[in-house]
Amino acid sequence: MLLRAPGQIATRPLALSEVAVPEPGPGEVLVRVEVCGVCRTDLHVVEGELAPQRAEVVPGHQVVGRIAGCGPGVATWRDGERVGIAWLQRACGTCRFCARGEENLCLDPRFTGWHANGGYAEYAVAPADFVYRVPEALPAREIAPLLCAGIIGWRALVRSRARRGSRLGLWGFGASAHIAIQVARHLGCEVYVFSRATLHGELARELGATWVGGSHDAPPVRLDAAILFAPAGELVPVALERLDRGGTLAVAGIHLSDVPPLDYQRHLFQERTLTSVTANTREDGRVLLHLAGAIPIRTHTTCHPLERANEALDDLKNDRVRGAAVLEIGP
Repeated sequence: MLLRAPGQIATRPLALSEVAVPEPGPGEVLVRVEVCGVCRTDLHVVEGELAPQRAEVVPGHQVVGRIAGCGPGVATWRDGERVGIAWLQRACGTCRFCARGEENLCLDPRFTGWHANGGYAEYAVAPADFVYRVPEALPAREIAPLLCAGIIGWRALVRSRARRGSRLGLWGFGASAHIAIQVARHLGCEVYVFSRATLHGELARELGATWVGGSHDAPPVRLDAAILFAPAGELVPVALERLDRGGTLAVAGIHLSDVPPLDYQRHLFQERTLTSVTANTREDGRVLLHLAGAIPIRTHTTCHPLERANEALDDLKNDRVRGAAVLEIGP
């Protein structure tokens, strides 16, 4: 499903297209795609909220598939092995951030489905060092959301400084939050969910939320930590005002609408903290995939055929997805 020019998802800007099977270059692998998760970041790419990085692109960065070929110099993978491809397609490995283990802040990164063609296709190419081993036991559709929604949810949870016994607030309850709540509950947090959609609230209760309310509702307690998953900047002051002294709000999205002015006394004083989440490191991915097996995490998914990618993104935009949406592509 090829994006030749950004456009509102209602105009169906993704087109089903025949393109050549890509060739893996040095240090790369070719992956035959089984499924690809549908992410809000894909929507930002398709609608142009993330500026185009190439003339045309295949979106998608929650890819589960099997190795179908290796480029020169790749000795770590064999044909047929099951792998995952995530958002961070590669980092430079040499800048000051990469040198200190913060490759998510790399000065010259590339991202799957934005700088490089992604997984809304039968085949995808990725650097061998940036693909993940994924479990054989789980269905591909259950693994796919872990590769971005899960990884970013984990990093956001860490950045929020939530710990055992924390009262954690989640604003927005889509693919990422429905995974993050499972990790948070495993870690011993009380979780308070703020959502505008009824079906999201129902799922939150099923997954162990202590309380569920609307985006602007006041919870029964002050929060120790919070994560904003919704790309709505107007909710930043709302969430900050719900924090207890010393609480932290982590903003998990790659794109956010404008944040209104903050009042120092109401929103930040008493050592409340506002922080962002930027991409992920490979270690984040490895930790999350380990937790997924240990907890175990169970993703809730709705499947679509590849050619219905526009419709899947439209459902995502309009809060019609319960859990996560995935595109089923290969056997």
